[in-house]
Amino acid sequence: MGNEIKRCMIIGSVPLADRTVFKEYPPESFYLICADGGVDTAKTYGLRPDLLIGDFDSLRGDLPAGIETIRLKPEKDDTDMMAAVREGMRRGFREFVLLGALGGERFDHSIANLCVLQYLAEQGCRAVLADTKTSVLLLKSGRMVLHGLAGATFSAFPFGCSVCTVSYEGMQYPLDEYPLRSDFPLGCSNRIIGDPAQVVVHSGDALLIIQKDA
Repeated sequence: MGNEIKRCMIIGSVPLADRTVFKEYPPESFYLICADGGVDTAKTYGLRPDLLIGDFDSLRGDLPAGIETIRLKPEKDDTDMMAAVREGMRRGFREFVLLGALGGERFDHSIANLCVLQYLAEQGCRAVLADTKTSVLLLKSGRMVLHGLAGATFSAFPFGCSVCTVSYEGMQYPLDEYPLRSDFPLGCSNRIIGDPAQVVVHSGDALLIIQKDA
C-alpha cells in the first residue's frame, strides 16, 4: 500500500452475509488488517490483507503465505480486534472501518467491539462498525450530518454514561436537547426522513445505530 492510504479497515471474525458493505467502503482505499478469523472473510471475497494479527483461534482455514503476520498469545488482555486497532494506530492511522465486528455467535465480542469504538472516539479517531445493513458510530459532544439515508431506521443510546442529551433534525420524531437515559430506551427505532438529517450531542456520549432497509 502506498503512503496515500490514510484509512484503516479491520475485518474481524464475524462472517459477512455478502459483499454489499464493500460498495460503501472499497477495500482498495484502505490499509487492510485481518484480525484472527477475518482472514477467512478476506479469502471468501478475494481480498489480500496488508497485515494479519491475532491468536487465530477462530481461523477456519490456513494463514496465507507472504503477508506480514503478528501472532498473539491466547492469554492476553486485548481482544484480537482491540489489538488490531492498537496496531493500526501505532502505524499512524486515525480513521477506521471495523467489519466482521457485529452479531455472530459471540454476543460478548459484539459488546467488546462497542468498547473498541468508544476507545477510538476517546483517542480522537473517526470510526464506524459496519456490516451489510448496519452502521454503528459513537458521537461525543458534537454534530453529525447524515446524507443519503432517508428511510433508514435510526437509534441512539447513551454509552459509557447514564445520560446523553441530543437534538435531531430530519427524523420522524425530532428531539430538542432531550436527555436520553440508559434505563429507558426512548431513542430506539426512529426513522430518518430528511436528506440530510442531523444529530447533535450536547452532553454525554451517544451510540448511534443506523439500520438500512435495503
